[in-house]
Amino acid sequence: MAKGHRSQIKRERNAKKDTRPSAKLSFARVSVQKACFVLDAIRGKDVQTALGILAYNPRYASRLVEKLLKSAIANAENNNGMDATKLYIAECFANEAPTMKRIHPRSQGRAYRILKRMSHITVVLNER
Repeated sequence: MAKGHRSQIKRERNAKKDTRPSAKLSFARVSVQKACFVLDAIRGKDVQTALGILAYNPRYASRLVEKLLKSAIANAENNNGMDATKLYIAECFANEAPTMKRIHPRSQGRAYRILKRMSHITVVLNER
């Protein structure tokens, strides 16, 4: 258990900034489960291999993740001065975003709920 007042503990925890290059896509119109199929395929791979996997993956989420990965690579080169050939995917995950709720009219005046799920997708890179 950490010692000190809880505000002090939170201050110390928030002081540690993650300097690894990353990119985040918020409110992607794909469910978390479908995005995770694509993310599981590229987790831990180097960026060139990951881009190759994403280019030939037929899933809709692979296009979103490919664009996101290219953005993270550009962030690493421009902001952190890293070499693109040495980068690999340290972390990639999808979190649940707000769900859009729609109705579908059914017989006898009923209405069925349609849930259009969204996700927040994050890719974090690191250098080998």
